[in-house]
Amino acid sequence: MPPEKSAYALARYSRSADSIRQSIEWVRTHNTQQFLESYYFQYGHQSIADLGHTVLCFEGISELAASEIEDEVLWDGQAKSSRYQDFSKSGFITPPELEDAQAERYRAEGDALLAAYKDIHTRMDAHLRVKLPCPETMKPEAYGRNIAARAFDVARYLLFWGVPTNVGQVTSIRTLEKQIRRLRVSPYGEVRELGLEIAGACAEVPECVWDAERNEPLAPTLARHADPDEHLRQSNEDVATWAAANLKVGVGDAKRVDLIRPLDTLSEIAATLLYPVCDAPFRDLYETVQEWSSTRKLEVLEAATKSRGKRDDLLRGFRGGQYCFDMLIDIGAYRDMHRHRRCHQYRQAYSGLHGYDVPAVLKEAPEAEAAYRAAMDRALQAMRELPGPAREYLLPFGARSRFLFKMDFAEVEYISRVRSGVKGHFSYREIAWEMKQRIMETEPGLGALIDATPPWVEDPLKR
Repeated sequence: MPPEKSAYALARYSRSADSIRQSIEWVRTHNTQQFLESYYFQYGHQSIADLGHTVLCFEGISELAASEIEDEVLWDGQAKSSRYQDFSKSGFITPPELEDAQAERYRAEGDALLAAYKDIHTRMDAHLRVKLPCPETMKPEAYGRNIAARAFDVARYLLFWGVPTNVGQVTSIRTLEKQIRRLRVSPYGEVRELGLEIAGACAEVPECVWDAERNEPLAPTLARHADPDEHLRQSNEDVATWAAANLKVGVGDAKRVDLIRPLDTLSEIAATLLYPVCDAPFRDLYETVQEWSSTRKLEVLEAATKSRGKRDDLLRGFRGGQYCFDMLIDIGAYRDMHRHRRCHQYRQAYSGLHGYDVPAVLKEAPEAEAAYRAAMDRALQAMRELPGPAREYLLPFGARSRFLFKMDFAEVEYISRVRSGVKGHFSYREIAWEMKQRIMETEPGLGALIDATPPWVEDPLKR
């Protein structure tokens, strides 16, 4: 069903005694737009719009515009990868704000960056083939693809916000409305125009309508792998068993609504894990746990994690604490870190004043490093000489900027574990490892739960 009609059907389903099939038939003969005008826009029942989802694809937009599109908390999507594709012939987007002479300068610098990108990739491909000869057990085709990908890991530092990309997204129409409104007040002309284009696309018949006659199942692969969550069941039993043997809480006068502002994350997580298996108010439980030793608090966490398998995320009880990571990182790494949605993200202006990173492998090839530094210095100097927000389109991915990520412990654990793996780009691998180190410095008991891979553990021929 179209997303607005789906939302209407499910909203009516929640407000009547009819079955869902009856609600769908009702929607076929009634005015969806009139319903949404009244309930969503006039009465403010915004959750209705969470019930309809859209798939939108954006082609040939700048990386800067893609980053702005993706900047929604409730967002799912994918962008074209800069690790496995050659961007040397992709051209670039010229921001509409630039006047003739400025646009000419911008295009000259963009051409220079793409030429440097191609040159560095060629140099790194040759260097890595000498450094990492093809193993006898590896097919030459697979070896070539791996080497090319690792060379792109270095060369991508010379890509810039203006290079084109494609983005596919799946969002609710509620998120889509917020996205459109946000994009339409962007400081970038391209992004404002995209906001209008999205609204226009919503008013048109979809480009692709799936063939209903094929009668394909909804998600057969998912159905095969959706095993019972034994970790969830077993961990609840293990925590309950531990609590029965060890937990004694003195209960005070409980308020109908109580606000607790924990200052100790380890105590907060332990108390949260115990909360479902006892009948004490959270305040009394938290204050009791606060008096325990770190060793005893960690016993609760051990009970909750000992049944955890490789595919199991940490339980919801670990979503405690508020960790604020202030990161001065390269733009390419930010594009990868930006994908993590279970956190709140903020950024400062792309000033180009924080310098740039130099990949370690470049330092093994002095001529390539010199060419890289010359291209980066030239691009940053030109960027600073261009006017207004449009200058940011020339910012290379290797340039550093400042970003703030706020998240709970479960998200820290997830990012550190997943992003530090040997298959990842060296830049965000180092960031993920440093996130674990910051937790180890402040709360080593929690840090020990993070199974992150050190950046010096490498397998460069693995993708």
